[in-house]
Amino acid sequence: MIAFLKYLRGYVRIRVWGFSPERFMNLCSNRNILLWDIQKDGDVYEMYISLKGFFSLRPIVRKTGTRVAVLKRCGLPFFLPKVRARKFFVLGLMVAVIFWFWTSLYVWEISLSGNYSITEDVFHDFLKEQDIFVGMSKGKVDIEELEKQIRRQFDQVTWTSAKLEGTKLRIVIKENENLQYEVKEDTEKYIYGSDLVAQADGLIVSMIVRSGVPQVTIGQEILTGDVLVAGNVPVNNEDGTVRKYQYVRSDADIYVQRKLSVREVLPIEYTDRVYTGRTTSHTYVGSGEKGLELSTKKVTYPYYDTLIEKKDIQLLKGLTLPLFWGKITYREYLNVEKRRGEEDAKKLLEIKYSEILSSLDEKGVQIIEKDVKIDRDNIHWILEGEFTVIQRIGIEQPGTVEQIVGTMMK
Repeated sequence: MIAFLKYLRGYVRIRVWGFSPERFMNLCSNRNILLWDIQKDGDVYEMYISLKGFFSLRPIVRKTGTRVAVLKRCGLPFFLPKVRARKFFVLGLMVAVIFWFWTSLYVWEISLSGNYSITEDVFHDFLKEQDIFVGMSKGKVDIEELEKQIRRQFDQVTWTSAKLEGTKLRIVIKENENLQYEVKEDTEKYIYGSDLVAQADGLIVSMIVRSGVPQVTIGQEILTGDVLVAGNVPVNNEDGTVRKYQYVRSDADIYVQRKLSVREVLPIEYTDRVYTGRTTSHTYVGSGEKGLELSTKKVTYPYYDTLIEKKDIQLLKGLTLPLFWGKITYREYLNVEKRRGEEDAKKLLEIKYSEILSSLDEKGVQIIEKDVKIDRDNIHWILEGEFTVIQRIGIEQPGTVEQIVGTMMK
């Protein structure tokens, strides 16, 4: 704060020499003239003095027989005359201040944290519905209403906080990890119950039916499209004839053993990108999704890819402008014809094989036997495999009037 006041009032760096520099400094002290950063070089002293104190030195200099020379001028009083002579600089400074003030009145960044089940795309769509968007006036942001709408729209959100930090709208939410999500279904399409239908061939090895009428048994071979559990439950008369049907949604855990084949191929000859190491970079500026290269030079590489690095312009913490800068880099490469050897082919095919196993594991498919081999023909490396697996089958299919009539006529 003291340094800032000194800058506003102005000060100079002086050199003092002559008959009695020490008496010169003592008289300055007696008259409350502040001297600081005093340095001695032989019989010569250098020091800082305020602009007001400097104009009071004449009688002291005469009385002490010393001489004073100005080495350096500092502070606002010396800066302003230079600025007045540079009108375009002053105009540019004023425009910059006005632009800075104007941009500080708008929201230029929206950040979301604490979300796990709610994706950012879904949340930003919700914000658009609430007329919350990048570039809007900060005065139109109703923080309390926004927090209320977030909790109303997303049942899993138990706590939310929204606040404006400069030109950034920061939204923090907390989700209920133990929330049981209610799946809303169109119940009208299940008015005639539903069946479980096989979506694959196989041999049934396990079967637990919770609702519905089983149409198959353990040890039975089934085909795709066969009805596993029917949703029309017969209600019999005393003589054993069917009096009516009750319609339920079939529910069962049915597992089958089946064969599953996989096949992956890689071309032996392929085109690969080989980078030459030559690059060309241009300054890249823009706003939003639009950018502009600050260069008129054309890229002369026959083949190249593009790498863009962007950084938002932030004047102060929390004050982000709707602009970015960075660079765009063009990397030259050559298309080189290559021939894939056995070792490279095996590595790539083993990666694909691991991805297949991971996909089956995610689907709950249990592999009990597998036979995998890698071979080649004239133009391909080939991975072929046959798995014996146990997997759960049965997809729900709503019952229809035609099915009910057909059942009653049997």
